[in-house]
Amino acid sequence: MLGRTANGLFWMFRYLERAENTSRLLDAALRMALTRDLERAEEEWRSVIATLGLKQQYEANNDGYDGASVWNFVLRDKANPANVREMFCAVRNNARTARTNLSTQAWEAVNENWMKLDKQLSRPVSQLALGEVLARLRRTGMQVHGAMDGSMLRNEGYHFARAGTFIERAESTARILDMKYYLLLPSLSYVGSSLDSGQWDQVLRSVAGASAYSWLNAGNIDARGIVEFLVLDDRFPRSLAFCRSALRTNLDQLERIHSQPSEANRLMQESESFIAHMTVDEIFEMGLHEFLTQFMARNSAVGQAIADDYRFLA
Repeated sequence: MLGRTANGLFWMFRYLERAENTSRLLDAALRMALTRDLERAEEEWRSVIATLGLKQQYEANNDGYDGASVWNFVLRDKANPANVREMFCAVRNNARTARTNLSTQAWEAVNENWMKLDKQLSRPVSQLALGEVLARLRRTGMQVHGAMDGSMLRNEGYHFARAGTFIERAESTARILDMKYYLLLPSLSYVGSSLDSGQWDQVLRSVAGASAYSWLNAGNIDARGIVEFLVLDDRFPRSLAFCRSALRTNLDQLERIHSQPSEANRLMQESESFIAHMTVDEIFEMGLHEFLTQFMARNSAVGQAIADDYRFLA
């Protein structure tokens, strides 16, 4: 497979995952903001911008953190080159690059949803319209993944697509968890309070994990249980453990197909030794922020190694 095609599949699914994750983050923030006074609502929207790493760009173009300004900046503002409209344009462009390696069903799911989203995001999004826009972003991700799972050969193109998905998904879950400790919680005096519980519920909703966590833990929301669930529980498809395992499986398959060892796989083995046998108590002892920072650095290094190993720019 040409490096350009592999790059197209890898980044098509990274951007698709990023757009879907951004929609969940906005939806969770909206739910929280609607139950808060004005000051606390602004803090929720501020946390979205901080989590996405857009603070400097946002504040250069906006005076405050009201909801409409934030979600329009994230979804469609031209002052934000990483807006969701541009993300989904990148999904479609990368899909076109890799068109001959996509099934008809996967291509149609991308193309049809892009046309609808582009129309929805061509004008400012009102609060009344926001729910439908976010729902379409989530549905699009599910439709494309469903089409891929049900109609694509399990060849190298499939494994590049899956590798992109799980690199991005792990990054998103780690960033949202880091937001909890590093951005959302005003001070240690709030730990264990209703505010603390509400923020942890927001974290779960941001990664589509509220129902699964509640089912496993009888609705008992506590920091230790949620960190264990999102970091170490390999049954949940957005946990760091699940993403790590799935990524390793797809890298193993790519290594087998190409019949040569890869630097990406070597880095994955190092990552395994870092996290595989850790307990939640050891994570808190190390410091959740420090742990997640190290995890994200390793995850990013694996992503770069994939590009280098398979000559994405060739």
